[in-house]
Amino acid sequence: MNYLYRMKAMMIKELRQLSRDRITFGMVVMIPLIQLILFGFAINTNVRHVPVAVVDLSESTTGRMLTEAVRVTQVVDITKHYATAKEAEQAIHRGVVRAAMILPKDLDQRLAQGRVLAQWIVDGSDTMISSAVMGLQHMPLRELGFQNDRAQTQAQTFHVALYYNPSRRSAVNIVPGLLGVILTMTMILFTSAAIVRERERGNLELLITTPIHPIELMVAKIIPYIFIGLIQVGIILGLGHIIFDVPIHGAFSQILWGTLLFISASLTLGLMISTIATTQLQAMQMTVFILLPSILLSGFIFPYEGMPVLAQWIAEVLPATHFMRMIRGIVLRGADLVDLWRDTLWMLGFTLLGLVVASMRFKKSLD
Repeated sequence: MNYLYRMKAMMIKELRQLSRDRITFGMVVMIPLIQLILFGFAINTNVRHVPVAVVDLSESTTGRMLTEAVRVTQVVDITKHYATAKEAEQAIHRGVVRAAMILPKDLDQRLAQGRVLAQWIVDGSDTMISSAVMGLQHMPLRELGFQNDRAQTQAQTFHVALYYNPSRRSAVNIVPGLLGVILTMTMILFTSAAIVRERERGNLELLITTPIHPIELMVAKIIPYIFIGLIQVGIILGLGHIIFDVPIHGAFSQILWGTLLFISASLTLGLMISTIATTQLQAMQMTVFILLPSILLSGFIFPYEGMPVLAQWIAEVLPATHFMRMIRGIVLRGADLVDLWRDTLWMLGFTLLGLVVASMRFKKSLD
């Protein structure tokens, strides 16, 4: 029976060691808790409140009634009004809205003749968004308050034109988004383990004696991984284009600069983690802690618009959310960084602030 006592002593030792490792113990509790909250509260496959624009060329009572009827469905939120369809198309191109409803001048005549009343132009690069808007095609006119005799037999209320992905292939949406997931996982993990590995191997003491400044060390640590990230981007986009026929509408220079911004932000986040973690295991755990929300809240799988407001606020803090909008806008819609200036500025600001915080924490740890 002595082996039972030895095993008991080892189990007690492991439990005590785990209780002293506050970061690991916290991950044991927080990871399942966050997954439960994300899947139960934040993740919503029933898309609602899609930001759209309206172009009312009819300027009629019928047009206003139809606009109000669409609004009360709560599938869409009418956030913009434009004078022409061209302006609405440009807004979709810039990512200001996800779709636009075009009401023609002869709206009343179309209603009287039982024809299709209006048209939706939709950013089809997100298949869940396009499916939500396409669900409005057959809105029953009788239920909308139109008491015209033709309304009873109206077969289709709207025509829907899908831009950027008319065939609604999921690969077109998934492949650019996969860049954000892969880069988040690898860049944060590689960098978060970099400083920790130096500490575990005893190399930090050697670095302390050198004249290098903390900010110089931080920058020098992330530059090699930038090239690794660019290789991954080339593999994913190149094979995605060859194997899955994913179109690349944006300029390669825009893809390069946008990717560099995200890689820098992710590496900076990894550096901040490395100043908190004391072991490589803790660095991996904290990477997973960030990776899960980055996948679930960034819009990679579930539409950003379908999430509650609180979840959207959390998503806005994550670099992956901004990169998802940025890379899909550049690759699929042909947008540039000027069109996506909000995400561009946020990524740049996050990188600079992260470098400062990481260098300050690193200097503090040396003391």
